[in-house]
Amino acid sequence: MHPVERLLRQTQFLTSAQRLDQCPPDEGLEVAFAGRSNAGKSSAINRLTGQKSLARTSKTPGRTQLLNFFEVTEGRRLVDLPGYGYAKVDRATRQQWQKELDGYLAERRCLRGLVLLMDIRHPLKDFDRMLVDWSAEAGMPLHLLLTKADKLSFGQAKTTVMKVASSLKGHPAPLTAQLFSSTSGAGCDDAWDRLGGWLELPLD
Repeated sequence: MHPVERLLRQTQFLTSAQRLDQCPPDEGLEVAFAGRSNAGKSSAINRLTGQKSLARTSKTPGRTQLLNFFEVTEGRRLVDLPGYGYAKVDRATRQQWQKELDGYLAERRCLRGLVLLMDIRHPLKDFDRMLVDWSAEAGMPLHLLLTKADKLSFGQAKTTVMKVASSLKGHPAPLTAQLFSSTSGAGCDDAWDRLGGWLELPLD
């Protein structure tokens, strides 16, 4: 078993926050997961932590309406950010989500890296590019998980990753990209390596 996987299996739900002032104290280390509503974000978190229902999944995209915090070990957290896209909510609610998401990304000092999940069949939509641009401006390390890789042949998936990485060449902040599938487990080792580094998880 990958040493980071072993630690992530201990992850527990900590709290949910509708507003920034409801978040846990801004200390320790956090890695945030962001993505469009249909990118498979909750499924990826569940797969990486080895838990089937840690992050709530739904067949209705956009059900993640809160900032959900999960504690890996004391002072080390994963954060499931609100899904963005075609969530069935009114404009005012969607604008409030965006405000809180922007505030979290701009103000959270303990944030060490952002995992941006994209359906490999539809990469780099407007929301994705917005977060890529924010990462560049903030100097925030960014790791792209191109999810649902099992939906394409390996050759197609590999070509897509290379195209995405090439299109973002010159990005001023640290940026990496990989294939990922919550269904098959493809890419888990690379993702665990990235999370372990950002969260400074003890591996011995």
